Amino acid sequence: MSSEDLHVPREKLSKRTLNQHYAITSLIEEMEAVDWYRQRADDCDDPELKKILLHNAREELEHAAMVLEWLRRSDPETDEQLREYLFKEGSITGHEEEATGK
Repeated sequence: MSSEDLHVPREKLSKRTLNQHYAITSLIEEMEAVDWYRQRADDCDDPELKKILLHNAREELEHAAMVLEWLRRSDPETDEQLREYLFKEGSITGHEEEATGK
């Protein structure tokens, strides 16, 4: 999978950058799994299998949330952006314009 590839030689990367890369790669994979399970559930004609697939999608969302929280806790810039933009009411782009003064 291309998301696992490093763009620079491993020996040039700090342990912090490598750990963040692992987390970001895991987050991508978890969200892809959510997408795959939901697509399969939509296409499935067996009600019991559909329930299982949607259950699996929720489990992957749980995993993604845990990784996202680790990223937030481990990186001040990520923390700042998530605090600024998550769980806000109203227009998302309107909030961005207000936050940046644009």
